[in-house]
Amino acid sequence: MTQLIKNKPVIGITMGDAAGIGPEIVLKSLLDADIRATNRCVIIGDGRHLRDLTERRRMALKLVDFGEEEVDAIEIYDLTNLNSALDIGKDQAVTGKASAECIEAAVKLWSEGRIDAISTAPISKKAIALGGYDYPGHTEFLAKLTNTEKFAMSFFADKLRVVLLTTHISLSNAIDRVTTEALIDRISFADKTIRELLGRKIKIAVAGLNPHASEGGMFGSEEAERITPAIEHCRGLGIEVSGPYAPDTIFLRGYKGDFDAVIALYHDQATIAVKSLSFGSGVNVTLGLPLIRTSVDHGTAYDIAGKWQADESSMQAAIRLAGELAGRKYS
Repeated sequence: MTQLIKNKPVIGITMGDAAGIGPEIVLKSLLDADIRATNRCVIIGDGRHLRDLTERRRMALKLVDFGEEEVDAIEIYDLTNLNSALDIGKDQAVTGKASAECIEAAVKLWSEGRIDAISTAPISKKAIALGGYDYPGHTEFLAKLTNTEKFAMSFFADKLRVVLLTTHISLSNAIDRVTTEALIDRISFADKTIRELLGRKIKIAVAGLNPHASEGGMFGSEEAERITPAIEHCRGLGIEVSGPYAPDTIFLRGYKGDFDAVIALYHDQATIAVKSLSFGSGVNVTLGLPLIRTSVDHGTAYDIAGKWQADESSMQAAIRLAGELAGRKYS
């Protein structure tokens, strides 16, 4: 008689772009016995493609259909959407459309209460556009599917948690968007969402914009004119926030646990720090969604797709974090 899984978070794992490393890192991640022991794992994607990969690579994984709930087995929510021949390592409509359909299916499963959280393997923005989907990435797509108007990109890497003020825009535009109003909004939002995820009060630090956080006005005025007023306003709201701190040290302090979250002012300020300190174990977390969504901190890596050389560490970290955050309902 099959032993059913009880009291474990159900993690829906989208397989990502099949022309990239997504399916590889998902399957490799699930070789980890601890991940399988602590979570009920459901891969959302094309069943035939996943089973073919597992067989060809002689992977010690037992794949079953979604709903069988067999201990130590991996369930597949089969979309059967990769019937065409694939051109590995290249953007194409068939894999772009299929990867977008995985995301749609994941949100549907969550809305029906059939999974507790989502971990996403990487997609190609160009491929999903070729497949007929007009979104710059996962974050905006998920926000649209869940009717979420306010959201933010963040990265979790051990004790370092970084929330971005701006993301995929030019540096000159990002600097223009460092305003007191925007920072008040982002600090307040980070305090609310990360406090909810961690289940406790948190300490927030804000990075400066200029070298040495302007060194008292020697290297710029943005800290005094825009950033400090926002921090002081948020302190008046009861938020435990401090700064602005020199950008070249604040992320290391966050990594060591001095703060629960660091506000980064532009994309590369955040990602250089996260990837330098924790490449391979950093996790992208979308704040503000009604569901838990974690993802890898890298892309499709078309250059090594199909070579079975991809490092699955970030995918493993994403699945583990999703399980930890969703697991509170079972504790």
